[in-house]
Amino acid sequence: MIKEILLGMVMAVLIFLTVIGYNVLPIILLFIIGGLCYFTIVQKGLLGGMSMNQYNPDNKVLFSDVGGQEVAKNELREALEFIVKADRIKKMGIRPLKGILLTGPPGTGKTLLAKAASTYTSSVFLATSGSEFIEMYAGVGAQRVRNLFKKARETASKENKGNSIIFIDEIEVLGGKRGTHGSSHMEYDQTLNQLLVEMDGLKTDDKVRTLVIAATNRVDLLDPALLRPGRFDRQVKVDLPDKKGRLEILRIHTKNKPLAKDVNLETIAKETFGFSGAHLESATNEAAILAFREGEKEIALNHFREAVDKVMLGEKLNSKPTDKELYRVAVHESGHALASELLNPGSVSHVTITSRGNALGYTRHNPKDDPYLYTKEYIESQIKICLAGSIAEEIMIGNKSTGATNDFKQAVKLSKQIILSGLSELGVVSEDDLPKGSMHEEIREIIQVQEKAASGLLTKNIDALKKMIDLLQKNESLSAKDLGKILYANKCAKNAAS
Repeated sequence: MIKEILLGMVMAVLIFLTVIGYNVLPIILLFIIGGLCYFTIVQKGLLGGMSMNQYNPDNKVLFSDVGGQEVAKNELREALEFIVKADRIKKMGIRPLKGILLTGPPGTGKTLLAKAASTYTSSVFLATSGSEFIEMYAGVGAQRVRNLFKKARETASKENKGNSIIFIDEIEVLGGKRGTHGSSHMEYDQTLNQLLVEMDGLKTDDKVRTLVIAATNRVDLLDPALLRPGRFDRQVKVDLPDKKGRLEILRIHTKNKPLAKDVNLETIAKETFGFSGAHLESATNEAAILAFREGEKEIALNHFREAVDKVMLGEKLNSKPTDKELYRVAVHESGHALASELLNPGSVSHVTITSRGNALGYTRHNPKDDPYLYTKEYIESQIKICLAGSIAEEIMIGNKSTGATNDFKQAVKLSKQIILSGLSELGVVSEDDLPKGSMHEEIREIIQVQEKAASGLLTKNIDALKKMIDLLQKNESLSAKDLGKILYANKCAKNAAS
């Protein structure tokens, strides 16, 4: 209403000036330029505007909706008790937490946990990203931080709630170590300083108690001032789910999907080692899409396996390699699969020479357990498996190819892990103090020893290798059952690596 009145008054003044013969063109141009400037400022967010997502209370996320993160959920619930039982905490003289930092790989459920925390504490929930605070204009980030905390308090008061939760994703953008951002470090530093000031200003007797929850997968980049007691008091690690966790996540994402009788979620959980919750959600959705495209009323096991391959490697390629290349790929993947089965029986779930993404073929491994610690012998067996593809090419074709590039990179990485874990002949060493020449020489020696062992392993089981190559060329894929039959029929020497 006020805008309309002001606009009417301006128009009346302009008409009056025109009637008395005054040249109003400069004034009109001035208004146009001013309007454009104002519009640009608003669009750029220079008046403190930023993207904030307010959690819809009708779409509540509960801790039971977050699968595979029991340890993280228990840690977070324990920290949130300071908010839920605020009166008891005050009587005990306990200082409540001001911030909780969720750390871990992408897609593990950090945002879901923050939303579940707001439901658990009946809090207003405002979510934003660290990148939303930073602009090229000085002072904008600090203003946005102030506005965010103000908005949280105002929203909670408006909804008659005593608690608010501010969730900042990718906080390493906002809270990176000061002085490391080149010429624009002043803006970054001002923004971070303002966040520290706001967190220090949070009091236990505030009308609206505010808790800051942040998420990052690069905790090493954060400024130490953020991590000191009194700011982000608790760090909750949100890791990739183990087999039990993956099964729980699969059950959550398939509870509203019709599954065929041949679907065993435990098998799928076993075959998706290294998948995050986001990967598993995507795989279940892709499986449903595949079943829908085929006109099926239920999702079968083959749909899930196809979906897992798609999520892991990408869509199938229309273009196919030549017969000569296809034979080499079959040889390469057979080498990987045979070595893996001989060294770790039952570790291969699927082998294919169907091209996907950047991979011409793929051997999907199926570890029996999700280990936290690795022995030297286990790492050496993994190096043998990495090298077995190129060794199989050399045995069957007489030369190697560039298809083993990633395998060699992985073998070098594993060799380096042996050295830096103090498991090599060098003993306990520091990467910074170890001469590059010594590191390179030790890696070369480790790989040479394992290459020789892998070559002996495949040579002693050459008949099984040839059978696998023939079947792969014929069927384009091999299941774990197919591999078991080949190994049994050829009486493979499983201890040939020794």
